[in-house]
Amino acid sequence: MAKKKNITKDAIISSYMDYVLEHNENPKSVFAFSKHNNFEESKFYEHFASFDHIEKNIFERFYLNTKLILDKSEDYLNFDARNKLLSFYFTFFENLTANRSYVVYVLEKYKKDLKGLKMLSGLKHHFTNYIKSLDIEMIDVKQENIEKLQQKTLQETAWLQLLVTMKFWIDDTSPAFEKTDIFIEKSINTSFDVMDVAPIKSVIDLGKFLFKETFQMN
Repeated sequence: MAKKKNITKDAIISSYMDYVLEHNENPKSVFAFSKHNNFEESKFYEHFASFDHIEKNIFERFYLNTKLILDKSEDYLNFDARNKLLSFYFTFFENLTANRSYVVYVLEKYKKDLKGLKMLSGLKHHFTNYIKSLDIEMIDVKQENIEKLQQKTLQETAWLQLLVTMKFWIDDTSPAFEKTDIFIEKSINTSFDVMDVAPIKSVIDLGKFLFKETFQMN
């Protein structure tokens, strides 16, 4: 009998993702999964409480890996809020694309309603805190309660925008997902233009793009 492996948290995550893609289903049990990968079941519980916990952790790691890359860039650290968010999006979706088979597998059946998905709750926590840290300039109303409501609304709207972009990316069949890149640039710029009360041209441009792509995909 082969000696049981001493397995790490990262190795469990990698093995779980591989298992899901190779078998086109989740493992039947922690016992079966541990046996399949030749490590003690107790080692699994040192890091995770369940398979749901792993799935949640995977999406958190997409955020954390993205932020780690960005924080190493001196250019990024000197960007304004708009360009920081654009950089975040492009880097985050590069992370998703590197793991596209897994991400599409676990999200495809939920893509019409990603908002309340538990596996994305950790990602939401990190991302909305990130939006708050950008100190995006809002209309100065000099009312503390209204300012708090503005900030909360901004965070929730930004989260919904990220989910919409993820859905667009899941459905995107263009080479190198170039249409997703276009969508990111148009949607982020439009959001900032609206907050800056800029001309409505960007809103119209985004609307035309969305209508065209939705019509073609359907």
